[in-house]
Amino acid sequence: MQENPGPPFPYGPQAAGYPYPQQAPPWFVAVPRGARFDQLAAIPGVRPWRAIVGTLIVGAGFLAIGVVVVIGFMLGTELFALPEAVNPETGVPRGTPYGLAMTLLSIAPVLLLVQGTAALVQRRRPGTLSSVVGRLRWSWMARCAALGVLALALGQGAQYLALSISGVDTGMFGWAGWPVFLPLLIVIVLLVPFQAAAEEYVFRGWFMQAVGAHVRNPVWGILIGSALFASLHGYSWAGLVDVFAFGAVMAWLAVRTGGLEAPIALHVVNNVVAFGISAAAGDMEDALDQAKTPVPWQSLAGTVVQLGVYAFGVMYLAKKQSIRTISE
Repeated sequence: MQENPGPPFPYGPQAAGYPYPQQAPPWFVAVPRGARFDQLAAIPGVRPWRAIVGTLIVGAGFLAIGVVVVIGFMLGTELFALPEAVNPETGVPRGTPYGLAMTLLSIAPVLLLVQGTAALVQRRRPGTLSSVVGRLRWSWMARCAALGVLALALGQGAQYLALSISGVDTGMFGWAGWPVFLPLLIVIVLLVPFQAAAEEYVFRGWFMQAVGAHVRNPVWGILIGSALFASLHGYSWAGLVDVFAFGAVMAWLAVRTGGLEAPIALHVVNNVVAFGISAAAGDMEDALDQAKTPVPWQSLAGTVVQLGVYAFGVMYLAKKQSIRTISE
């Protein structure tokens, strides 16, 4: 019987009896199969403390990025004679393109922070923050955006009707002229999608999945994340109810549709329209001062209509188009 000729390495260290070279294990660990969107960070072999540490990094980084951007814009005013970004009397961002850009850029870079933290701390692919398929489903998000426009229009109509019946001055529309509106519109179109997406990746992506790494019921991540999201806004009680409801419904849709496409779509549509209306009316600075932004309780009628129409429509389309809701 012929002897085993051994490994096909006649020369080199293998011939001298050294062990076979072994590949290093991959850095990214596969997400669990059959998992909901909020459970994608509950990866076997990746210790749960990584979700806690990552959350601390994301929270600290969120604050640090905002501070650095604001200081950078203020230095630009001092060193390069750029327009004022902040009103020194109120501490509120100026309602100029420069002030609005500062506001949006103080949030938008968090998008990179969250994805980097997922990759380096949790050892999972950043795409798992987007959906159960490991990426953004762009065609699905485009359909959600179209539905978002319809839901927003119906919600604005319901809000206007509720305010009119109650005798509250809507003051919803105005026109400051193209020289004021157009520069602001350019900033809005270029930066709002990144700002809105960053907030979704933090609160409906990272935070909900970090909670999902420890508990199986998504309700905890939905409620706590929505409360944190609302706490970062300075509106009156009605405005905070609106923001909390928005966050809760978007988180619920993220779980039910398996990704952030529906939340990002409506968030972008809402912010573009809200900033656009303020820019057209020439009251951007008042809009950025949330503490002074009046939110009558009657406007919650618009919130109910918009979120109701959007949630029903998204679930209908997701079922009709067989949108994947669990990982494979």
